[in-house]
Amino acid sequence: MTILALEFSSARRSVALARAGAVLAEAVEGGGGRSTNALVLIEKVLAQSKISREEIAVIAVGLGPGSYTGIRAAIAVAQGWQLARGVKLLGVSSAESLAAQAQAAKIFGRMNVVVDAQRGEFYLATWEISGEQRAEISPLAIVPAAAVTRRQAAGEICAGPEMAHVLFPSAAMVARLAAGRTDFVRGEQLEPVYLRPTSFVKAPARRMF
Repeated sequence: MTILALEFSSARRSVALARAGAVLAEAVEGGGGRSTNALVLIEKVLAQSKISREEIAVIAVGLGPGSYTGIRAAIAVAQGWQLARGVKLLGVSSAESLAAQAQAAKIFGRMNVVVDAQRGEFYLATWEISGEQRAEISPLAIVPAAAVTRRQAAGEICAGPEMAHVLFPSAAMVARLAAGRTDFVRGEQLEPVYLRPTSFVKAPARRMF
């Protein structure tokens, strides 16, 4: 099964191709802008791996938390691809991807996955990691920046794009996590991880002069 993975939840946007759990190619864009040229990254990994679009069976998307704009862009690519070619889709937690990357980097013990949530807050989840396994101890939540500072002061490991232990979500890891999964979804079921309640502000009535 050939998997195309898209991970646009951070300033380090990436695309990867994998087959049978092995990553064949990865392309990375690290400009830090709000937009990315997804098609250019996709063409790069297709060329590097010598795989055609027709061979892609699954698209796996990093759902965040992180850049809402970036995640929505990745979801839009996946949704369009499914409509055009009928591929299967998977959503993968970018926080779980970071925990798996910490494990690969041999960051063992109790560690906190931390991602900027804006507004002076962070997304935070706590994991217990060893060479053989990883387990989520405390689920993802939004906490004030002071809470992260206190954990760092207490000597706890905090890893993420903005932390001292710098880790960026990776399309290569998203592809590895997607390998072997069968909980495929329809395009409209892919939604960014966004823990804040959605609020709408009603526009004022138009004034008539």
